[in-house]
Amino acid sequence: MTNPAESAAPAASWDPKTLIVAGGRPAHGFDAPVNHPVTFTSTYHSQGIAAAGEKVYARFSNPTWDPFEQVLGGLERSTLPALVFSSGMAAIAAALSLVPEGGTMVLPAHSYNGTLGLARELEAAGRFTLRPVDVADTDQVLAALQGADVLWLESPTNPMLEVADLPALLAAAKAQDVLGIVDNTFATPLLQRPLELGADLVVHSVTKYLSGHSDVIMGALVTRDEALRTRLHGYRTLHGAIASPMDVFLALRGVRTMAVRLERSQANSQILAERLAAHPKVSVVRYPGLEQDPGHARASELMDGYGSVIAFEAGATAGDADAVVAGFSLITAATSLGGVETLAERRARHASEPATVPPNLIRLSVGIEDVEDLWNDLSRALEGI
Repeated sequence: MTNPAESAAPAASWDPKTLIVAGGRPAHGFDAPVNHPVTFTSTYHSQGIAAAGEKVYARFSNPTWDPFEQVLGGLERSTLPALVFSSGMAAIAAALSLVPEGGTMVLPAHSYNGTLGLARELEAAGRFTLRPVDVADTDQVLAALQGADVLWLESPTNPMLEVADLPALLAAAKAQDVLGIVDNTFATPLLQRPLELGADLVVHSVTKYLSGHSDVIMGALVTRDEALRTRLHGYRTLHGAIASPMDVFLALRGVRTMAVRLERSQANSQILAERLAAHPKVSVVRYPGLEQDPGHARASELMDGYGSVIAFEAGATAGDADAVVAGFSLITAATSLGGVETLAERRARHASEPATVPPNLIRLSVGIEDVEDLWNDLSRALEGI
């Protein structure tokens, strides 16, 4: 019996919420497993001249990777499988390798800290030149594209939650032969699909919403361009940036529940953002779901939801924000995001964070706990400053 999850036609027509559950399954059959097993091996039986697609060695391929890569590729509406990497930073490094020697890359001034750090390091080494931009200012980004080689985008940005006009920016990049790369970690493919908007490559930290349980370090890249995928596969192979089979198994198990996790965490986020905006000890709240947020109109038009990250300024000083984070009992003080548990940190505690990130800004990754328990923890901690 043929498994519809392995048939291109029905899978292509499935809603993403169905694909994450039904995609990448073994063929149906008597006594067949429902899940693909984990394959632990360093090499494969092989002799003679290796044929195209032959596994040969586990740094090239592993059958445990295949189901996850199929599902993520389908979620991003690519006909090609994704490529898994050992970490989000490994995937980012592979993507940054696409900037030509001596080239120019346009990127958000507020981006994932690791992206900024590696890009600055490569610029300091003379690999390429950076042009930081405010991605919410479409005209500024369009002007920066002149003579550029790569446009790197995040939307919403980390941690300031600025929302970019992805269709306009990616169309302009394509018209000028600028490679368009979008980090889609915050939104996930359930809320936006950059390849459909004109991106050449999508980056994911699988560690976050895709795996969803704060127990896996992994990254991924997705493209519709077969030559580009082949090039990135070669980078992964030669740089050894491969994911553990067990990690990929766990990530696929995690992605199965992403739709229900995201639905709950977004509902919690909307309620918490509205209450934080009304709290006397909170001066600014950034969340695209708020009508007063600068990115609200654009996010409402371009995205299928507002995500599950809130950024808010607590009190007036870094000390005030530190006191709030220290005052949590349910919410976990930790970096990262996208897990089932709610995490919070004062982002400017990292010296590498841009100076434009307010010292009292707390990034809140909202989980799936009861919203009243979360609010009680938040309000009690805020009252302590």
